[in-house]
Amino acid sequence: MAALLLRYAGRHCLRANLSPRLCVRNWSLPMMMSITHRGTGIALSAGVSLFGLAALLLPGNFESHLELVKSLGLGPTLIHTAKFALVFPLMYHTWNGIRHLMWDLGKGLKIPQLYQSGVVVLVLTVLSSVGLAAM
Repeated sequence: MAALLLRYAGRHCLRANLSPRLCVRNWSLPMMMSITHRGTGIALSAGVSLFGLAALLLPGNFESHLELVKSLGLGPTLIHTAKFALVFPLMYHTWNGIRHLMWDLGKGLKIPQLYQSGVVVLVLTVLSSVGLAAM
């Protein structure tokens, strides 16, 4: 009897939703931007922590490490791409954070405004990232 009950409970648990968020089938722009905002926050925190640890533990100073990178003779395309890859998460997190602050003020909470502000954030992110990477 216990085996039958366990088998039924196991099948029922496999069909049951663990959380409403786990069964979302239609991915929307605001949902993807929310997930990406959290991911960039985690990545930026980890990057700052690793940079700080490297500054403490590695011998030499920043200028010596910069000279090492310059001595590698990397092409300008690779350098620009690397700079873009470093600045993109920062710009995305900054612009999307401003969007979240506007939501905290009660502005832009209607569904069409969510999509419009999402597109604005993405455009501003790309433009500011390209501009900063070109410096």
